[in-house]
Amino acid sequence: MAVSHLVLLLMIWTQSYGSEAVQFRLLNKCGFTVWPGMLTSGGSAEGWKLKPQETMTISRDGNWSGRFWGRTGCKFNGSGEGRCATGDCNGLNCRGGGVPPVTLAEFTLGGYGGNDFYDVSLVDGFNIPLKIRPKDGSGSCRVTSCKSNVNAVCPNDLKVWNGNSVVACKSACLAWGESQYCCTGAHNKPATCPPSTFSRIFKDTCPDAYSYAYDDLTSTFTCSSANYDITFCP
Repeated sequence: MAVSHLVLLLMIWTQSYGSEAVQFRLLNKCGFTVWPGMLTSGGSAEGWKLKPQETMTISRDGNWSGRFWGRTGCKFNGSGEGRCATGDCNGLNCRGGGVPPVTLAEFTLGGYGGNDFYDVSLVDGFNIPLKIRPKDGSGSCRVTSCKSNVNAVCPNDLKVWNGNSVVACKSACLAWGESQYCCTGAHNKPATCPPSTFSRIFKDTCPDAYSYAYDDLTSTFTCSSANYDITFCP
């Protein structure tokens, strides 16, 4: 995640109000197994397995902050040790965040004004389509998603291959680490870090998703007292 995006989420998180438990329902609509991962803002991680059409529900405190993602192409032994082609987090149960590029579902619950803040982020890249749908909340509560397969339009220099298949698409920042793409150094504010040719590909394909560090206005959404569905391959 780009630095400015992380700072924004942490600022929201530090002004917390909520306390009631929130239910996250994970749904796998892909035609293949997905291994969801979760990382909290405090650094603890968990991971699971979801076969096609399976669902699972996770409960978290109303002040929780963190992210979910879907791992693909995983192979684990009976002890849960192994690797994934995308989103790897060091074992079935995860011992850290997912290795980018991955599509992220990011949440800060009970933030400023009692609102939950959430987004779908492609700041570090994309691996599979993802959708966030709030349920039973109040306020704007918009559905946000990246439903399209960004891998199909990924520039050659950003493609991640597994055998003969493109399994993920890097962001320009992840691929090259240059300040004009990462919004760092002399490019550390919106005026000096406009969208790039590469971030526009993400934005054109998935208009609601974060495409680069200063994409806040069209990519962060709010809801209050909601539960959330996170769907892989909606």
